[in-house]
Amino acid sequence: MIEDVVDTYSDLFEIDQNLDRLVKNIELLNYLNPLNIEQEKKSFFACKYRFNPKFNYRKIKFEPYKLQRLFFSQRLERIEDDEIRKLYQDIIYEYSGLIQCIETIGSGKNFYYNSLKVFGTPTERDVENARFILHFDDESPKEEFTKKHSAEDAEVYFRKFAERYDFDFNIKKSTNISAAAMVLNASETLVLKKNNKFSDNDLMVLANHEIGVHMVTTFNGKSQPLKIFSNGFVNNTETQEGLAVFSEYMSGCLTLKRMKELAYRVIAADSLIKGYDFKDTFDLLYSQYKLDKETAWQITLRVHRGGGFTKDYLYLTGLKKVYDYYYSSQDMDALLTGKVTLENKSAIDRLQQLGLSKKSVHLTDSFAKNMNANKKLDFILSNLK
Repeated sequence: MIEDVVDTYSDLFEIDQNLDRLVKNIELLNYLNPLNIEQEKKSFFACKYRFNPKFNYRKIKFEPYKLQRLFFSQRLERIEDDEIRKLYQDIIYEYSGLIQCIETIGSGKNFYYNSLKVFGTPTERDVENARFILHFDDESPKEEFTKKHSAEDAEVYFRKFAERYDFDFNIKKSTNISAAAMVLNASETLVLKKNNKFSDNDLMVLANHEIGVHMVTTFNGKSQPLKIFSNGFVNNTETQEGLAVFSEYMSGCLTLKRMKELAYRVIAADSLIKGYDFKDTFDLLYSQYKLDKETAWQITLRVHRGGGFTKDYLYLTGLKKVYDYYYSSQDMDALLTGKVTLENKSAIDRLQQLGLSKKSVHLTDSFAKNMNANKKLDFILSNLK
């Protein structure tokens, strides 16, 4: 019984509840997406890409220093189990890093350095993997890639898709997001880009990515006794995004074009450490790699928002790790228990053995059967370093 477990590990649950109350304010993407994307995009295109956009951001709704102090006031020595205590210690450092990121959004290099501490930066091997993908010829355009659906059409599609899962979530539309769609974990909300157009393949990709993984791990995390499964383990971005893109692969809608998009994100993230500003990264993608201006803008925006956000390179590294994990016949369900990481698989297993965690309530349906028929993708994924 969960009541017996709570009594046995009362100190652990008290700390876990404290952290849950504190972490509510620090959903990074809530603060990181600029408020004036469309206006700055028009200005950037009008000036022929010569001046960097000037983005505005939401005001912080908490006192960063006070919140940091409260995180580090937790008496972790009361957690007797060494592995679990280390897990919580790492998580507190991670939350601290996210607070520093939020506090410095829009401050240029300060934000970039804080982003580096939390998310890291592409290695030379990551850049080589990206270039390897970009070496392949583009696929022929197909009808399912024609962008013909509105955000309203997308909402209808996603609600229908979600009927296969036993949970309800909110859908809202916004012009102030840099992606076509994103999940807000705390509010159980799928946000769609209001003025975006979606192709048939886009809808499949986003449904399997956002609902099939991000919403699944949101609701699984919230069903767990410990709140860290919902609020997130250390470095969970790589595993979560890797799972989400792997869901695209397993459902048969991952394309070479999408793989190249992930590769361009690595190239763009790498440009930050080389000192590129917004217009430099845009020029790299638009002039050197010959991307269309809309795609070049989108990728550049994602990595330069806030002052330099390196997270985007983790989609490709995460996909490779999850792909290898799956093909080594490992347990995928454990990675769906919440916002967890592949690297903490042993900790998840231990928490389950102690009754502090339970099996996933919701399972990503695309993981049940491999529907990928694109042999080129398998060749690429199996040969990434």
